[in-house]
Amino acid sequence: MDKKYKCFALFSGGLDSMLAVVFMRKLGYEVQPIFFETPFFSSKNAVKAAEHIGFKLLVHDVTTDHLKMMKNPRYGFGKNMNPCIDCHGLMFREAGRLMEEHNVDFLISGEVLGQRPMSQRKDALNAVGKLSEVKDLLVRPLSQKLITDTLPIREGWVKKDEMLDIQGRGRHRQMEMAKEYGITEYQNPGGGCLLTDIGYSRKLKDLIQHDLLDLKYLNFLKVGRHFRLNENMKMIIGRNNDDNEFLGKLCTDEIVFQTADFPGPLGVVQSRWDLKTEEIEMAASLVLRYNSKIKEQGKVNYGLNFSLENQIETVKMKPKDVEKLLI
Repeated sequence: MDKKYKCFALFSGGLDSMLAVVFMRKLGYEVQPIFFETPFFSSKNAVKAAEHIGFKLLVHDVTTDHLKMMKNPRYGFGKNMNPCIDCHGLMFREAGRLMEEHNVDFLISGEVLGQRPMSQRKDALNAVGKLSEVKDLLVRPLSQKLITDTLPIREGWVKKDEMLDIQGRGRHRQMEMAKEYGITEYQNPGGGCLLTDIGYSRKLKDLIQHDLLDLKYLNFLKVGRHFRLNENMKMIIGRNNDDNEFLGKLCTDEIVFQTADFPGPLGVVQSRWDLKTEEIEMAASLVLRYNSKIKEQGKVNYGLNFSLENQIETVKMKPKDVEKLLI
């Protein structure tokens, strides 16, 4: 190889992305792993994975573009709220935009043909390429022998006969490669993305349906029980002290509810307008339901953020009514 070509490696921190990076480095390429961070996928584990194979990870935040995409992904969602094809396309497109700045020649990923039913079928890999706007610069080293040649292959920057032909959901070859390369720590396949979690996806879908998809509201999805009280009113109730502390730090203009006579869970209401009397009573009744020290009736303090200067006395909400409100 006369010139030492440089590539961006889209890096999730999973085994396949680690193998792609190490494999291409062993072939003599200069490889820069890059991670695209969103509210749904933290870089924490990916940073550790990159360090494990001797690389410093470049982390790039794509939250704004990702949230726009989430409202109407061209290729739809997977089993839950995971728009995998559109997400991969967005990441490749952003990587393409950063190529000149980092003096990069082409892009690689650890995608394996046929490994995932939504995003790694042959047609899905092609769709990712189309969305990325840099389709002809993509190389998938682990499966490149099985898919269409791109510019780096045609121009001889990357030799096709040095690439691999891994396909399917079995991971025997990857495990053998990991052993060969001394990779002893890695995440489970597909781990780490909140959009694949059933419970999180239900709460996220509710946000999208009520036009509340922004970072402020997303932060609240990480903890507590979530309830839709009506079309303009949502409530989050802490499960434990850690939840209560986390919710307390997030509150900026929310109405907070807390039982008056006994310590208990924190309730946070998000509403588009000032609460009506019956809405205040509903929220207080719901907070009482999750305080085991209160039998049937109790007092609840409430107010904007933590100015709990108002009080209401009401009865615990019945379990059957709670179930109807739970998101």
